[in-house]
Amino acid sequence: MRFWPLLRCAVVAVLAAGAEAAHPTNSIVLLYASQYGPNHPFSRADRDWMNWVESHSRGALRIRPVWSGALLSSDESLTELRHGVADVGLITPIYAKGGVHLIRIHAGLYAGAKTFEEQVATYRCLATRFPEFTRELHGLQVLAVQGGVLPGILTRTHPVLRLEDLRGLRIRAPTELLDVLGTLGASPVDMPMGDVYSALAKGVIDGVVAPPDTLKALRFADVAKYFFRIAVPRGVYPSRAMSEKRWQALPTEDRQLLEASTSVWEAALDRETQAAVSAGEVFGLSSGVEFHSASAADQRRFDAVYEMSVSNSAHELERFGIDGVSVFNDAQRITAGIAKTGRVQRL
Repeated sequence: MRFWPLLRCAVVAVLAAGAEAAHPTNSIVLLYASQYGPNHPFSRADRDWMNWVESHSRGALRIRPVWSGALLSSDESLTELRHGVADVGLITPIYAKGGVHLIRIHAGLYAGAKTFEEQVATYRCLATRFPEFTRELHGLQVLAVQGGVLPGILTRTHPVLRLEDLRGLRIRAPTELLDVLGTLGASPVDMPMGDVYSALAKGVIDGVVAPPDTLKALRFADVAKYFFRIAVPRGVYPSRAMSEKRWQALPTEDRQLLEASTSVWEAALDRETQAAVSAGEVFGLSSGVEFHSASAADQRRFDAVYEMSVSNSAHELERFGIDGVSVFNDAQRITAGIAKTGRVQRL
């Protein structure tokens, strides 16, 4: 059915026309699209970036946002952005249905990188060494990489007090955790985070691997009441990008400004994420969410299962012609260096 793509094109045309009418100067107006609402922590970080770009360009670059998935979807965001549905957008390669095998799998390689800064630095080190990262993002100019807070496991009606309690539960999880949860007896499923609230509310799933900020930011505290604190490694992925065609059409000085804005955007994402975690925990407690922590023995068992699963996934990348084992080994060296020195060591 072609109605939805046509509708999106119509929305783009109307917004572009409106932008030209609102700014009849020589300003360049870039259309920014996100799957999240304007008050989500990610969107607050996005607005900080927009304000910085407009201020430092002295109005030569203006950003017009479109929120709540009106233009970009979660699973097709890469393709949609490549085809010009928006100029700049929030991309989610971890939900893409094909073509980003390394980016999807490599998200499980961050067991030793605990802070946002460490996660992003690790990604950049790997992306510099392995050109497959760039190939999987062909047609796009990455403007920001996103890390995050280590998640736990949130469940609806069955508290998880130990790993054995996961048995039989249908848990939404990112790709790198599907085998881990399966090994531990759960029934893992992969779905965009935007679909999780309704799935929890309807009982389609029993829980979700998610950080505490989602209790408030995505209102998960309304539909799930038990949070199991266990250190689940947080993957990193390119999260904000621009179509390469639109990028190349910009004047050189504008491209340089956008390149300089990357650190601003990532710092805003880090800041807003940390603030959202604190707010999410407070909101969760006030909403009746119970927090339980994993035992040291359960954490060791989880870590062992996790490392074995990620190693297997790295080997499976060979069928796509990707040297996943080398990526895995380098990630291990980087994260071991973080644990030893407190910073990322260049390979």
